[in-house]
Amino acid sequence: MGSKTINKLADSLNENLFEFAGYDDEAAKRAGYSNYSYWRSTWQVFTQNKIAVFLLVLIIIILAFTIIQPYLPGQKLPTKIYIDESTKMQLRNHQPDIEFWFGTNSIGQDLWSRIWSGTRTSLLIGIVVGLWEAIVGIMIGALWGYVRRLDRAITEIYNVINNVPTTIILILLTYIMRPSLTTMIFAMCMTGWLGMARFVRNLIVIIRDREYNLASKCLGTPTRRIITKNLLPYLVSVIMLRMALAIPAAIGYEVFLTYIGLGLPVSIPSLGNLINEGRALMMDSSLRYQLIFPAIVLSIITISFYVMGNVFADAADPRNHV
Repeated sequence: MGSKTINKLADSLNENLFEFAGYDDEAAKRAGYSNYSYWRSTWQVFTQNKIAVFLLVLIIIILAFTIIQPYLPGQKLPTKIYIDESTKMQLRNHQPDIEFWFGTNSIGQDLWSRIWSGTRTSLLIGIVVGLWEAIVGIMIGALWGYVRRLDRAITEIYNVINNVPTTIILILLTYIMRPSLTTMIFAMCMTGWLGMARFVRNLIVIIRDREYNLASKCLGTPTRRIITKNLLPYLVSVIMLRMALAIPAAIGYEVFLTYIGLGLPVSIPSLGNLINEGRALMMDSSLRYQLIFPAIVLSIITISFYVMGNVFADAADPRNHV
């Protein structure tokens, strides 16, 4: 067999085995495309934890019910004192029954409606204080950690406020100002941002001098953009955990201040007021329901936020994304 025949056979084989690949601009764009979404992946990881999903649904139900409860049929007023028709006296310490599902307190007020009214008040305090702590704490902490010339000034302000015990500040403010819901929220907001600001500052100091941040600064990227695009996204998981814990912490402070007699007026139902009232009756076994019911609601709220915060912090970590 001659060399020409061999070359013809080789050419025919090459034509059958290979073909020229054309360039497709759209296909090239699709090849470099990724449908990864940070928040979608975070939600997918979060929903894999069935306990956290259950607690999330439970909290949503509680929030919705606290809003619509006063408008439901057959609901009683939380501040109205009910009278016993047979004795014409206050219906004091009435045991739970069909009419009064959670019974009445020591002056004849319906405990069911007072618990949900108190839950509304405590959740309002917790959410407002938690949002304030997150917004102000993150802003001040980010500037404190990244802008070096502000470090000394903010540190001195922090030291002055932080060296005074938080409880002392809360007590003084509640003494100076008229006891009310606004006073309670203002007093907690005065010191609530300190922990978040210090926490964010320490984390930003660790990562502010990394190569990609130095490169952005050398290229003239504004400080605001470096903080919002390079630094804070890296801290989303731990910041969300702190935010989730801030809400039950604020509720806990409200319960504590009311417990020592410096909280909301008795005329404003709150979980702190209800627990404080039930505490005085806890030694009487027949009246312990006045402490047990609000304590159960408070425990459900605080435990739910704590568990969801920890699970969401893990889910927000990109290392846990598939």
